[in-house]
Amino acid sequence: MNQRKTNGLYAEAKALLRSIPSLTVTMFIIATITMNLLANKSVNLPVSWLAVDCGIFVSWGVFLALDIVTKRFGPRAATILSVVSLLVNFCVGLLFFLVSKIPGMWGESYVDGAEAIINTALDHTFGGTWYILVGSSIAFFLSAVVNNFSNWYIGKMLKNKRSFGVYACRTYVSTFIAQFVDNLTFALIVSRNFFGWTMVQCIMCAFTGAVLELLCEVVFSPIGYHVSNQWDDDGVGENYLKLYPVS
Repeated sequence: MNQRKTNGLYAEAKALLRSIPSLTVTMFIIATITMNLLANKSVNLPVSWLAVDCGIFVSWGVFLALDIVTKRFGPRAATILSVVSLLVNFCVGLLFFLVSKIPGMWGESYVDGAEAIINTALDHTFGGTWYILVGSSIAFFLSAVVNNFSNWYIGKMLKNKRSFGVYACRTYVSTFIAQFVDNLTFALIVSRNFFGWTMVQCIMCAFTGAVLELLCEVVFSPIGYHVSNQWDDDGVGENYLKLYPVS
């Protein structure tokens, strides 16, 4: 009997969250929240056709975690984890928004003559705006689906699945494609419509961001490879995999 149809998505999500090591889930959710918060700050570059935001310094870690989860639990499980992370991010965003409406002063706003301006800017940064939250959520969900399923199917086509070469191939390719989708989707929804970016800037941001994030993935991939194989050796999530086997 198909346990997914019998128990439902909610029961599957609960079983999954009990099976993935808590530290991985915690770091993944923190990285998702931090990535979206840092997306509010752009990086000044010496060329006008290139635009990058600070979210790229964290987003590689999100996809590194997704690659590890995908290899062990499958693309569906990694996508469920992504949705859970988005829901938590939405709740944190709502909390930040409510706090930004509370009368008071941020510590960094105490500058003679500019307190009100700085305090308002900090409220807007942490409180966020609806288009940033919507754009980042759509971009992240689409890129997570692309990353999870491309990683999984690349892995299925290759032999010697425990070798570093196979792990690197599936993670590097899926990460670059997914990061490009993430950056381009966010740029088209938010940066082009609200910040006035040109199409060239959107595409170049998506490409260069994907390259930079891929380089981070390359640097830290030995850690992901070690953790992934350790999960296999330790039988992490066996109860989940018995109930919801990965085809």
